[in-house]
Amino acid sequence: MAKAPVAKKKEHLLTLHGHQRIDNYFWLRDRENKDVIKYIEAENKYTKDILAPTDELQKTLYQEMRLRIKEDDSSVPYLKNGYWYYTRFEEGLELPINCRKKGELTAQEEILIDENQEEKDHAYYEVVAFSVSRDNKILAFTEDITGRRLYQIRFKNLETGEILDHCIENSGSDLAWHNNNTTLYYSVKDPETLRPHLIKKFDILTAEHADVYEETDETYVVNVNKSGDYKYIFIGSHSTLTTEFRFMLADHVADFELFLPRQNGHEYYPETSVDGGFYVKSNLKAPNYQLVYCDENKRSPENWEIIQAHNKDILIQDFEIFDTHLVVEEKENGLTRLRVYDKKDLSTRLIPMDEETFTLDFGYNVETSSDAVRVTYSSLTQPATVLSYDLKSLESTILKQQEVIGDFNPDNYKSKRVWAKGADGVAIPVSLVYRKDKFNQDAKNPLLLYAYGSYGVTVDPYFSSNRLSLLDRGFVFAIAHIRGGEYLGTAWYEDGKLLHKKNTFIDFVTTADFLIQEKFTDPENVFAMGGSAGGLLMGAIANLRPNLWKGVVAQVPFVDVVSTMIDDTIPLTTGEYDEWGNPNEKVFYDYMLSYSPYDQIEKKAYPAMLITSGLYDSQVQYWEPTKYVAKLRELKTNDEPTLLFTNMDAGHGGSAGRYESLKETALEYAFILWRTGL
Repeated sequence: MAKAPVAKKKEHLLTLHGHQRIDNYFWLRDRENKDVIKYIEAENKYTKDILAPTDELQKTLYQEMRLRIKEDDSSVPYLKNGYWYYTRFEEGLELPINCRKKGELTAQEEILIDENQEEKDHAYYEVVAFSVSRDNKILAFTEDITGRRLYQIRFKNLETGEILDHCIENSGSDLAWHNNNTTLYYSVKDPETLRPHLIKKFDILTAEHADVYEETDETYVVNVNKSGDYKYIFIGSHSTLTTEFRFMLADHVADFELFLPRQNGHEYYPETSVDGGFYVKSNLKAPNYQLVYCDENKRSPENWEIIQAHNKDILIQDFEIFDTHLVVEEKENGLTRLRVYDKKDLSTRLIPMDEETFTLDFGYNVETSSDAVRVTYSSLTQPATVLSYDLKSLESTILKQQEVIGDFNPDNYKSKRVWAKGADGVAIPVSLVYRKDKFNQDAKNPLLLYAYGSYGVTVDPYFSSNRLSLLDRGFVFAIAHIRGGEYLGTAWYEDGKLLHKKNTFIDFVTTADFLIQEKFTDPENVFAMGGSAGGLLMGAIANLRPNLWKGVVAQVPFVDVVSTMIDDTIPLTTGEYDEWGNPNEKVFYDYMLSYSPYDQIEKKAYPAMLITSGLYDSQVQYWEPTKYVAKLRELKTNDEPTLLFTNMDAGHGGSAGRYESLKETALEYAFILWRTGL
C-alpha cells in the first residue's frame, strides 16, 4: 500500500492577545520553495495511488457526464445596441466562442473571441468579461491566464479583427466604456492582496492612463460599471455590510458625483430609469430591503418614494427596470417569485412557480424597451430553462432548455423540501432529490449532503446533469439551507455569522441527524461536501461529529481561519472582518479559535476525507488545505484515508474547460462511491 507523505515539522510561534499557538506547517506558505512543491506533488501522487482502484470508475463517471453534454451548443442570443450576442460551443472543444450578429439572427456571424484559440499558449485560460464600445467598433476583454483572478485587459478592433498592442495588467474584471468610444474605465487590483482598490481610465488613442478614484479603506473593494441605458457610469465601493456609489454622465468628462455617502450597515444599489430618476434597493431601516424611487437631484432618503416597502417575511433579492414595467425578484419562505409592477399606476401582479423547491434568477435583460422579462429556472429534477414572460399578459415562452443527452427523463426523479428541527428549535429547510425506483425511505440509501452557509449566499436547488451519476446509483442528494446563507431572509444570514457562526455547523449536523431519523439515508453511508467557506463547514463538522460521516469532500476549504484573518497581506482578508470578525479584537479571536478547523484538530478518529486545492487560488490560499492535511494526518488516530488533490495549473474554481473540470468531479464522485463499496 502507498505510504502517505509526511510533511516536515518546523516550529513557528504565533502570538496574539497573550495567547501562543505553534504552527508546525507554517513553512508550507512559500510557493517558491522547491520543498513545498515537492511535498504537494507527493500528496498528489499519494492520492492517485490510493484511488488507483477507482481509475476505471473515474473514467466511467467522466464518460457518463461528458456524454450528457450537448457538445455543439449555444446560449440564447440577447439584443444589445443593435447586435445579437451569444456564446456557442463546438464539438470536442473545451472553451466557449463568443459571437454576435448585426440586426438579425440570420445575419453573418462575427466571432468576438474564440477562447479555444487564445488558450493555446496558457495552462489556464478564461475570458471573464468583455465590453463593446458604444459605436460597436472596439472590444475590451478581461482574461485570466493563471487562475488566480488577477486579470489583464486586451483590446480588439472589430472592424479589422486586429488585436491591439495595449495590455492592462493587474486589473479587476469590470469594464465600462465612455460614450466617446475611446476611453475605458476599469478597476485595478493590488497584486499582493488582490483587493480592487483603484478605478482608472485608459485612452486607446493616446495609450494614456489616469487615476479616477481610489478606495483607501482596506475593508472595501471598488468596481465600475455602465448603466443599461448607456447614460451613466457608476463607481461602487463595497464592504460586507456597506455600499457607496458615485456616478457620472457617460457622455461627459467630469468628476464623479457621490450618490449617497456611506453609512455603516447601509447597503444600497441604484439603477437608472428612462424617466431620468433612479430606482434604489436599500436596507436602510429595512433588513430584508425596500425598493424606492428618487429624482436625479433629490436622492437623500427623505425624498424617496417607496415602491415596495420592507416586509420582514419577504426578501427583495433583485430587480429589473423596463420602460413600462418594473420586475422584482423576491423570496418568501425560501421560495422565489416575480412581482411585476406597471409603472403607470404601480399596480402589481405575481408570477409564482409551481414546484416545491427550485431556483429562479433573472437572465439577460439588456434593452429597457423590451416588453418581456427573461428568467432562468431550474430545479433538482428540471434542467435549466430560459423563459420569457410577457410583461402585460404574464404568459411565458420557453426560449431554451438545457438538453441532457441520453435517456434522461425528469419523471424518473423526485425532489422535495423537508424541514429539520434545529437544536435551538429553529426549523432548517432541506431540499433533496432521489431516483424514484432506487428509493424506498427505508434507511438503505447513501446520502450526499451539501451546503455553503456563509456571506448570505443562498444555494438554491439547481439541476446538475453530473449529479445523475450519483442518483442513478441510488444516492439521495440534499442541500441544507443552513444559517449563514440568506434562504430565509437577512435574519437567517445574521444568525450564522460573526459570534453566531457555530449555528451554521450545528444546523448541518442537525440536518444529517434528521435525514437519518426519517430514514432518507443509511446511517452508515452519510457523506458531506462543501467548498471554500463551505469547506470551512466541512472541517468544522469533521471536528464536531467525526463519526457521523462515512466520508467528507472539502473543496478548496477555508480551514485556517485565525491565521488567515490575522494576516492582512493575504488576499481579501481585510474585507472579511464583517463576516468573521476581526481577530485583533480578543472576543473574535477567542470565538474563531474555538471553531477554526485547523486549530481544532485533535487526536481522535476522523472520517475518510478528500481535500482539493488550487496552487494559484486567490480566494483560499493553497497552503490552507495543504497544512490542514499535514496536521490531520499527524494527529488522527485511525486509518481512514486523508487525501489531498491540488490542481497545479488552476485557482479557486478549478479547471476552466467544460470537459477538464469533469475529471475533478469524477475524482470526487469516485472517492464517495469507493467509500460506500459501490
